[in-house]
Amino acid sequence: MEKIRILLCCGAGYSSGLLAQKTKRAARDRGIQASVDARSEAQVESFLGKIDVLLLGPHYAKSLEKFQELARPYGVPAAVIPHQIYGLIDGNALLDMAVRLAAGKQEGEKQDG
Repeated sequence: MEKIRILLCCGAGYSSGLLAQKTKRAARDRGIQASVDARSEAQVESFLGKIDVLLLGPHYAKSLEKFQELARPYGVPAAVIPHQIYGLIDGNALLDMAVRLAAGKQEGEKQDG
């Protein structure tokens, strides 16, 4: 994976901004080229063609299916950030989650092509 592009949908508040920073730092420390942005729900659709993974704050868990439907035409996996990762602002764990999801996306692309 050359670069992973992650979008956090968390309301773009303090916690999501800090989680994005910690995830960027974790990627840099591990030699992974990553872009990590935190955006509001209203902005998600405009980013879908530019990202590899969409991660939702735990408070969006009930909206997961809606986001998956929005992301499906772009081949972007969407998932809810577990409470523990979000609450601890664990950039390493979030990066691991994003890399796994992106790897699954790439496997799907290989099987389709």
